[in-house]
Amino acid sequence: MTTSANEPILTAEHITKSFGDAVIIEDISIHLKKNEIVSLIGQSGTGKTTLFNVLSGLLTPETGRVLLHSEDITGKPGHISYMLQKDLLLPYRTIVDNVSLPLVIRGKKKKEAREKASALFDRFGLAGCEKKYPSQLSGGMRQRAALLRTYLSSQGIALLDEPFSALDTLTKSAMHQWYLHIMQEIDLSTLFITHDIDEAILLSDRIYVMGGKPGKITKELMIDVPKPRPDDFTLSDEFLTYKRSLVHML
Repeated sequence: MTTSANEPILTAEHITKSFGDAVIIEDISIHLKKNEIVSLIGQSGTGKTTLFNVLSGLLTPETGRVLLHSEDITGKPGHISYMLQKDLLLPYRTIVDNVSLPLVIRGKKKKEAREKASALFDRFGLAGCEKKYPSQLSGGMRQRAALLRTYLSSQGIALLDEPFSALDTLTKSAMHQWYLHIMQEIDLSTLFITHDIDEAILLSDRIYVMGGKPGKITKELMIDVPKPRPDDFTLSDEFLTYKRSLVHML
C-alpha cells in the first residue's frame, strides 16, 4: 500500500495499558511517517518499553488502538520489527544465518534467504563477516548485524529500543554517523527509544518526550535540520538550542 510523505504509516491512538491495578501508560497518541526517525525519550519508569510492546502487538492495551497503513493491528504481533537493547544474535549460527533467519521463518529457502541477506552485507558495513560467528565480531559490528536482521524482517517499520546504549562513546559516535548514512539509502521508518539527549537530537526528525506515572506524552519537539546533517552539527549553536529545549522539557 502506498503512503504519501505527510500521511502517517503507523498511528497509536489513546493507548492506555495497565498491569493489575497499576496504570503504566495512559492516553498516549503518537504517529510515524514514511522514512522518519522519531525518538521517544524520558526518565526510566515512564513506560517507553511498555508502549513499544503495545505497538509491536506483544501487549494488548486496555484502551486505544494501533493502526498500520490504516489497518488495526492492535494486539497482533508480527507486523512490526522490534529490536531490543541486546543484539540477541544466536551464538551457534554464522552471521549470514543469523541475519537471514527472519526470511527463513517467512518461508524462503535457506539458500535464497542467505543470498538476499548477503547482498546487503557491504551496504551495512559487514562485508567479509558472512561466515563469522557473533563471538568473532566487535560490539558495533554485532549491532550492525542485528540492525540488518531487523531491516530484513521490518516490512518498512522498525522499533529500536536503545540499540546503541551498550557501546562505548567512540563506537557509539561512529554508529550514529553510519546509521544516519544508511537511513538515506534504505526504505525504513523508525521509532527509537533512547535516554541519550544528544543521540535523540542527532538522529531524529521528531522527538516525543514521556513523563509522569502513569507515563504520558508531555511534549513533542521537531528537529528542523535537513539530512544528511553536517558532521559538526553536534557542535553548532542550533544543536545546543535544541538541547536546552529538550533538557527543559525533561
